[in-house]
Amino acid sequence: MTKFRAAAWIFGLATAALLAACATGPRITTEADPEADFARYRSFGFYSPLAIEKEGYSSAASERMKAAARAQMESRGYVFTTDTPDLWLNINAYTQQRTDVSTMPSVDYAYYYSYRARGYYVVPYWRDRTDVYRYTEGTLNVDLVDAARNRLVWEGIAVGRVTKHKTPADRDARIDSTMAEIFAQYPYSAGSVPAPR
Repeated sequence: MTKFRAAAWIFGLATAALLAACATGPRITTEADPEADFARYRSFGFYSPLAIEKEGYSSAASERMKAAARAQMESRGYVFTTDTPDLWLNINAYTQQRTDVSTMPSVDYAYYYSYRARGYYVVPYWRDRTDVYRYTEGTLNVDLVDAARNRLVWEGIAVGRVTKHKTPADRDARIDSTMAEIFAQYPYSAGSVPAPR
């Protein structure tokens, strides 16, 4: 590998590392029903069947999502109950394949021998380099439904790249952190409304 190609390769590697370092957690979006009276909600239960358990059975991941959502709700003063809760909590999660295509100019070099000057010359030339990245994007939805009106009153959505976890503990930590990021956008607590910002 020539010095020029090595420099271009190192530049590309440094750029990729910088972009990876800038990557943040999932993108979070939320929406609340402006007509909902959040001050009257004090209890919650899980919707049955949960969207993530639509096949009729639970998994280690779905149980972890339920535990993480329950912890977030209880930390806000809501009481878990299976008998006529004020709010039904539903969870859905799915993945899909995505493709990113990026083009950036890069320089390469051609070498020519000049018989007249009896030496080699390096001539740079520019070209576009196109990179195609395939990745898995995951979406996690948390819905809160007014049980009395059977109406969605709040929804939190996290969208981000799914990485392969080496251990179940890594997966559980990612579920917990994503659920915490979703509920960080939930401004209510049991029996009260948030102060205006």
